[in-house]
Amino acid sequence: MPRLLTLVIVFALIAGCGTATPLSTPLPAALTPTVIPTSTSLPTPTAIPSPIPNTLYVNPSQSLGPISPLIYGSNYGPWLVVSFEMLQQAYDSGIAILRFPAGAWGDENDMRTYQIDQFMAFASEMGATLMINVRLLGGTPEQAAGIVHYVNIAKKYNVRYWGIGNEPTLYHNKLKGRGESYDTVRFNKEWREFALAMKNVDPTIKLVGPEAHQYSYDIVGTTNYDKEIARDINGLYWMDEFLKANGDLVDVVSFHRYPFPRSNMSGPPSVDELRRNTQEWDRIIISLRELIHQHTGRDLPMAITEFNSSFNKSVGGEATTDSHYNAVWLADVLGRMIKNGVFMANEFALTAKGGLGGSGLIGQYDVYPAYYAYQMYKRFGNELLYSSSDDPNVSIYAARREDGALTIMIVNLSLEERAKALRIEDQASVEAEAWLFDPTHKAENVGAMELSGAVAIPPQSVTLLVVK
Repeated sequence: MPRLLTLVIVFALIAGCGTATPLSTPLPAALTPTVIPTSTSLPTPTAIPSPIPNTLYVNPSQSLGPISPLIYGSNYGPWLVVSFEMLQQAYDSGIAILRFPAGAWGDENDMRTYQIDQFMAFASEMGATLMINVRLLGGTPEQAAGIVHYVNIAKKYNVRYWGIGNEPTLYHNKLKGRGESYDTVRFNKEWREFALAMKNVDPTIKLVGPEAHQYSYDIVGTTNYDKEIARDINGLYWMDEFLKANGDLVDVVSFHRYPFPRSNMSGPPSVDELRRNTQEWDRIIISLRELIHQHTGRDLPMAITEFNSSFNKSVGGEATTDSHYNAVWLADVLGRMIKNGVFMANEFALTAKGGLGGSGLIGQYDVYPAYYAYQMYKRFGNELLYSSSDDPNVSIYAARREDGALTIMIVNLSLEERAKALRIEDQASVEAEAWLFDPTHKAENVGAMELSGAVAIPPQSVTLLVVK
C-alpha cells in the first residue's frame, strides 16, 4: 500500500440544505477579504512500518484519526429523482451527504423554491447532510445571495456547504460559440464576488470550490488529456490560480474526477484498466494537499464532489459503471480516500436517469452493484486505524466503531482468489463476523470466520470483518 499521509482534516459537521428561484435580496456591504495565512510547514508524517510479505496487517492501537462521515456522499436532483418504488432503498443507502443540484443542471437553470423544499423533505427522510451549488454561469451574486437568504434565513434549513458553479473549467467551450472567452482570471474574480455576497447573508456557511473537472496530478505518466484540461486558454493552471486568488475564502477545496474515458477514447475501461486505476487516487489526493499548502499556507479539507470510474454511458460491460467490478473499484477508491483523509466525496449519482446509463446507485426498479459498496461501509468504523498490504491487488482498511468493535475491510481487485495471513497486532487468535460482497453475495452476513490462519479472499470481492 502507498505511504499514508497522516494528516487527517476534520471540520465540524453541520447538516442542512436548500436553494431558491431567481430571488433578489438586498446585500449588506462587502466583506473585507481575509488575509491569507503565512506559510507553515506540513507536519512530519508518523513513521509507518513496511508491509509484511504475504500478510495483511492491522494495528488496533495505532489510531490515524477520525473518518469524516461525509466521505459517503452522492449527487441528486432536480433532473435526477429516485422513483417512488425505490425510495426505501435510497433511505437505506448509507449516503450521508447529497450535493444539489447534480451536474451542470444548476448552471443551465434557475432553481425554484419548491424544488428546494421538495429536496429538503427528501434529504430529511434520508438523514443526509446537504451541499448546494448556486448558479455561476448565467447567474449573479445577488441571485446567489438570495438563494442563501431563502435557505438559511427565511426557511432556516441551516445548509452549511455551498458551491459556486459546476465545472467552470469547461465554461470556455460553452461560451466560445457566443464569441466570449473564459479563463482563470475571469473565474476567480466572479467566484470571489459570489462568495462575498453569499457570506454577507450568512457568514457561517462553508464555501466549497473550485469544482474543477478532471483534476489530476501533473507528473510524468499523466495523460496528455489530463495535462491539457488542467490549464486555461492562457496556459495557467485552474487549481493553482484559484488557490492563489481565493485560498483565503474557500473552506473546502473541491474537484471532480472520472478517470475514463481517456482522451478521445469512446468506450468504457477494461477490468485491467480499472484495477490499475485505483492507485492513481492516492497520488491525486496527496499532490493536491501539497498544492493547497503551497499556495495558501493552510491545510484545508478536500472534497471530490463528483466521481465515478467513467462518464461514458455504456452499460452491460465487464467494467461499465453498472458492473459488479465497478462496485469493487468504488469500494477500493473509497478506502483510499478515507486513508488519505478526504473530507467529502460524492459519487455520481444517487439515481441513474436522463441518459446516464448505469452511472449511479439506484435504478428505476432495482439497485446497481455500486449500491452494495456503500452497504458494506455502513458497518465500517469511524476512527481510522493503521493497516497495510504487500499486494497491490488486495487492499486493507481498518477502523474502530463507536461500539468498540474493530472493523477490517479487505478489497480483492484480482480475478483470482487470494490466500493471505491476517495479522492483528497483539492478538494471536481472533474470530470475526464476516460480511461479503462478491459476484454471488450482495453485502451479506456469511457467519463467523476464524482469523488465526490464512484467510481466503474471494475474487472480485469486498469482505468486512467485525471483531467485537
